[in-house]
Amino acid sequence: MTSLHTAGHRRGVVAAPHHAAAEDGRAILAEGGNAIEAMIAMAASIAAIYPHMNHVGGDGFWLIREPNGRVRAIMGAGRAGSKATIRFYREAGHHEMPTRGPRAALTVPGAIAGWAVALEAAKQHRGKLPLDLLLAPAIRHARDGYKVTRSQAALTRDKLAELEKAPGFGAAFLIDGKAPDEGVTMKQPAFAATLDHLANAGLADFYRGDVGREIAADLERIGSPVTRDDLVTYEAFVADPLSVAVGAGTLYNAPPPTQGLASLIILALYDRLRVAEGESFAHIHGLIEATKRAFIVRDRVVTDPDRVEGSLSRFLDAAFLDGEAARIDMKKAAPWPDPAARGDTIWMGAADSSGLVVSYIQSIYWEFGSGCVLPRTGVLMQNRGASFSLDEKALNALAPGRRPFHTLNPALAVLKDGRVMAYGTMGGEGQPQTQSALFTRYVTYKQPLERALDAPRWLLGRTWGSSHMNLRLERRFDENLIDRLMSARHDVGVLDADYSDTMGHAGAVVLHANGTLEGGHDPRADGGAAGV
Repeated sequence: MTSLHTAGHRRGVVAAPHHAAAEDGRAILAEGGNAIEAMIAMAASIAAIYPHMNHVGGDGFWLIREPNGRVRAIMGAGRAGSKATIRFYREAGHHEMPTRGPRAALTVPGAIAGWAVALEAAKQHRGKLPLDLLLAPAIRHARDGYKVTRSQAALTRDKLAELEKAPGFGAAFLIDGKAPDEGVTMKQPAFAATLDHLANAGLADFYRGDVGREIAADLERIGSPVTRDDLVTYEAFVADPLSVAVGAGTLYNAPPPTQGLASLIILALYDRLRVAEGESFAHIHGLIEATKRAFIVRDRVVTDPDRVEGSLSRFLDAAFLDGEAARIDMKKAAPWPDPAARGDTIWMGAADSSGLVVSYIQSIYWEFGSGCVLPRTGVLMQNRGASFSLDEKALNALAPGRRPFHTLNPALAVLKDGRVMAYGTMGGEGQPQTQSALFTRYVTYKQPLERALDAPRWLLGRTWGSSHMNLRLERRFDENLIDRLMSARHDVGVLDADYSDTMGHAGAVVLHANGTLEGGHDPRADGGAAGV
């Protein structure tokens, strides 16, 4: 049974932003699969049934906590195509990076390469299920049809003017040139055939085989700067995660090019504020101010890992964090705004009785990414490269082979009381903020997981294509708290919604010290949690 929250399981648990993907992960656990195998199945499934938020033309990042306690990151971050030069875009008349269409599809899709590395990791932990079994649910959804969710219907309508001219978009995601209604059955037959081919030929075929050849041919035809050689030479890689110690335990997140550093800094700074009461002014204000300090650091240093200067651990050292925490005024808001980003993403979690705990995030950046659907393979291409700059002096300046900055970052915590928690959210700029809200509510202030996921949230800055740079709150916050935030000089805007998609779709899975497993997902999404 799939629900928003599930607990007390002994073999495994999963959480996903779509209930069908959660059920597909649960079925793999029931077949004897481990948490990594369940996640691979869900990663494929979610692309078939939630295509506005992610697809295999995007990137993916894993944090895997192994039974021996080691935590590893798998980095499926695609590089810019070999023809993606600043000159190429300038000569095409662009003063800024395009956000839709073929020239926005400028980075190699990294997600499936990440799946391949994860599949090998699964085998190291007694994973025995064949790839065709793991991909079977996704193939079925794409071939036989899936029900359009509320969010897909709404976002297709909202972004139609931006997307309808992108090659392949209309044929794949419109009905008679119009956005589909919620509940309508849609299919992705070309994508189903691609997954079926990969199930037999292996995941590497996506880059170096027949599928890769078809992808490259379609990209060349529409004018993307990604070449066949870019696909052939691409590989995901394993990295050490970033980590920081707080009072409750050790927090982990993905290294650059993700903004995982910012997520860790927020919680490490907040831990130093020693706020006693959850849901208080000090709680919300403290996290918002910690976010500002973290984003300033992030925007100064996070880039392609090949270009990062020095070790980022210096920003997680006690001396640096102590100094930053001391700069937070607990009575008054620091000046804002700062440049921000938006994004559309999915987070999913899985854990099993062996001690494997997985935090995974998969993204095409904006809703429907570049909008380009490759007709021979059904692959929807991301627009992650839109975060590059055409200014050669910028930190994230465009260059062939360079990895773009990523908002997505999966989180994991190993707590001193024996719990291991994987958690995360979609939502671009809001990801670190929602992570901090969920972690402090569940861990610091000991709220039940379902309550921590349900509680009203806030967003500082811009996401989901909004031009707003102020502090926005769901209207369920107490009016006295809102008044105090305004009195502290926060530029507050209260949304006309109790539960807003603007705040992201969060989830978590928890392995408890007694061996029981718990999972939960956001009531703002179409998802749930399931276990065996």
